[in-house]
Amino acid sequence: MRAVQDTTLGQMIPKGVWLHDAQDGNGDSHLKAGLVGPSETISLMDGQLGLSTWQNIFFCEFDGPRTERKIVCTVMFDG
Repeated sequence: MRAVQDTTLGQMIPKGVWLHDAQDGNGDSHLKAGLVGPSETISLMDGQLGLSTWQNIFFCEFDGPRTERKIVCTVMFDG
């Protein structure tokens, strides 16, 4: 797996150049998380995730790694 610094997102928001870094050293993580967002909504279609051929789901950890992380999945029915 490639580190974020090697990706376009890492180039757009580099580590160590933000005023917030003086507070806790992770200003880039907060900016990346704000750009990507905390959640995603994906429809279920005939019992399958409604993703197209080249779509996938990725978990992005910008301020870690952590020893523990909880992921919440909510299924809603509209019928």
